[in-house]
Amino acid sequence: MKRSDTLASGRKFRMLTVVDDFSRESLAVIVDNSLSGIRVARELDQIVEMRGVPCMVVSDNGTEFTSRAILAWQEERGVEWPYIALGKPTQNGFIESFNGRLRDECMNEHLFASLPEARRIIEEWRTDYNTLRPHTSLNGLTPTEFAARPVEGHNLL
Repeated sequence: MKRSDTLASGRKFRMLTVVDDFSRESLAVIVDNSLSGIRVARELDQIVEMRGVPCMVVSDNGTEFTSRAILAWQEERGVEWPYIALGKPTQNGFIESFNGRLRDECMNEHLFASLPEARRIIEEWRTDYNTLRPHTSLNGLTPTEFAARPVEGHNLL
């Protein structure tokens, strides 16, 4: 899901947030001036290298997600890619919840002087979110702990 904010200078920046719905783990928060479909595909390839190809990616229908680059990416990898309906963010509730936490706990708490500073602070927050925060929906485990469980136990809490 893509979000935007501004630096102290007033210059806008974009964020691509990627969350694993199963483990609630934040797989990436990409921060840059702009995020094209080609860039999104490149970032997804980096996630795939670490985690494997997902069965499905759900997103809104922003131009970066409906671009030729993304359509080719999902077709080449056999990934199902449904889009949420316009005006229906609850159809992608996990990412909306994550984005709300990111905004409340990080974005609203900092005034970023530069893009590198924004990347550093946001990545620190993401690491904390994944490794230090137990989730009740994960039976008290952090997203990293939940994702690291043995594969045979993934269907059980």
